Amino acid sequence: VQLQASGGGLVQPGGSLRLSCVTSGWTLDYYSIGWFRQAPGKEREGISCSSANNGKEFYADSVKGRFALSRDPEKKTVYLQMNDLEPEDTAIYYCATDRQSPLRGGYCVGIDLSDFDIWGQGTQVTVSS
Repeated sequence: VQLQASGGGLVQPGGSLRLSCVTSGWTLDYYSIGWFRQAPGKEREGISCSSANNGKEFYADSVKGRFALSRDPEKKTVYLQMNDLEPEDTAIYYCATDRQSPLRGGYCVGIDLSDFDIWGQGTQVTVSS
């Protein structure tokens, strides 16, 4: 059971990036996938969660309306489309899931760190002119 986030980079304010979370070792249809970020000197925060089977999505207020989730079960990948990026979005971005997710049908319960116990390596996003 592994996850790997990728797709980060340097982008100007107002620009866009699409992050990918590639999973392996399980069927994505049974798992929710959360996205988190950690800015320098700050705690890790939850920003969104993708439910399996067209379940409810969660977004933090700070990204609502600018970020959007999608998933491709065949590629075992969840995407985070990030638009209208701001310097405050600069952080290392991580994806995560939890071992109990199949018991909930792969539905998200929130974006609290304590809801997730399997983490992938992060990808750096830098928003700067």
